[in-house]
Amino acid sequence: MGDQLATYRRKRDFTRTSEPAGAPPSPDGGARFVVQRHRASRLHYDLRFEIDGVLVSWAVPKGPTLDPGARRLAVHVEDHPIEYLHFEGVIPAGEYGGGDVIVWDTGTWEPVKTDDPGAAVRDGELHAEMHGQKLRGRLVLVRTGAAGDREDWMLLHKRDERAVDGWDPEDHPRSVLSGRTNDDVAADPDRRWRSDAPAADAAETLLPEPLPDAAVDELASLGKQGTWEVFGRRLKVTNLDKVLFPGDPPVTKRELLAYTARIAPVVTPYVRGRALNLHRYPDGVGGSGFWHKQRPDHAPDWLGAWDNPDADPGETTTYVVADEPAALVWAANFGALEWHPWTSRVEAPHEPTYALVDIDPGEHTTWEEVLALARLHRTALDHLGVTARAKVTGRRGVQIWIPVVAGYTFDDTRAWVERLSRTVGKVLPDLVSWKWEVKARRGRARLDYTQNAINKTLVAPYSPRPAAGAPVSVPIGWGELDDPDLRPDRWTIRSVLDRLAERGDPFQALLGAAQELPEIS
Repeated sequence: MGDQLATYRRKRDFTRTSEPAGAPPSPDGGARFVVQRHRASRLHYDLRFEIDGVLVSWAVPKGPTLDPGARRLAVHVEDHPIEYLHFEGVIPAGEYGGGDVIVWDTGTWEPVKTDDPGAAVRDGELHAEMHGQKLRGRLVLVRTGAAGDREDWMLLHKRDERAVDGWDPEDHPRSVLSGRTNDDVAADPDRRWRSDAPAADAAETLLPEPLPDAAVDELASLGKQGTWEVFGRRLKVTNLDKVLFPGDPPVTKRELLAYTARIAPVVTPYVRGRALNLHRYPDGVGGSGFWHKQRPDHAPDWLGAWDNPDADPGETTTYVVADEPAALVWAANFGALEWHPWTSRVEAPHEPTYALVDIDPGEHTTWEEVLALARLHRTALDHLGVTARAKVTGRRGVQIWIPVVAGYTFDDTRAWVERLSRTVGKVLPDLVSWKWEVKARRGRARLDYTQNAINKTLVAPYSPRPAAGAPVSVPIGWGELDDPDLRPDRWTIRSVLDRLAERGDPFQALLGAAQELPEIS
């Protein structure tokens, strides 16, 4: 391993920059590749193949392409550690390669015409069959010359069934992992590259600190009820062995509380300072659910509250406000299986901070049709230069959240989303109905701009949904709309935490990204 990374180490003064020196290669390493779009002193693409336990790398100024008529310069650079494989984030200014990085493409590859790709690289010609999300088919790298430490190679795509004339990587600028652009990463990275950390820990998550395992162990040790100290609050938790979600095995209240406590620090930025509508199922999803908005009199003093000055007689006067993670744990213990924050904040209840697109499938709408409508919205928002993110609902649909600056009314955001969605709807008119009544839609989808109204809410990111298996509404990267394995209820409270640890939180790009809404002609 030392020999393989000798050039990499020689180019770095680890007493000054301390970039990762690289962990020993795994004996069962695979044949993976990554292409990173890297804005350092100049924009370039880093093409890296997993070979013999390291990432053999080329810097490609104009990027790889599917165009068989294009010839690309590819400069052979030092091998990199495997830890770079899925790195996406910001290398601090002043560090070697300082700049923002996205995983432009990744997947597996197969060496062609050789059983020893390392030897093929040394001999100056590598043929690779690519199985990525963007790069498909045969790439060929051929060494064309060398001067000093620099080796110039030529990169081309064979004219095969995967070739596309005129294909330009700059037309496909988003990360296949998170759906973000380099601008998104630079503005609000999920991860930061720490040069002073060991290789395996170099990509430092910017997510909140997770709940200590000891707190979950304490919950597991309780009987059917007891007092649980979590996030510095003491909660009386009850009916811990009650089944709330059918499944194999079924999900108990104890498991729901453990999930809520683990996810609450991530959810809190999306509910803090907002009235919270709770969808309660005290007897589990097999029983009747109902909406609960009034903060109960028995709620603990520390639980946030907001008195609604506009409440008419018989309406909710005081709402729960989840300003801290423990508040969501309290809500789950209260039987709230779904959490619905208002679109506006309590200090300005008539001014939304998000414009919302709700792709609500009809009885006859297929999942592929939902995805087609979501992709059209993605294209339209990209064209408008609007920052937005999608999430699967955990049921059947997709929702899109668009952060907006202060000063808009709900009439403003509703009208803007209606113009956006009606423009999209014209592309696939047979899929969409604009009728309000479900029967009148004749099984077609509704692009529901009417959700942009005071006290009309969409389910919070990472909230459970009341269905068997405890599915979760999960934020996704834009690129995941093209993932053939994507499903609206793909993740549950048992699987979404692993996804979060691996992919980060795509919705984090919305925090601090408030923007004006452009005119739609």
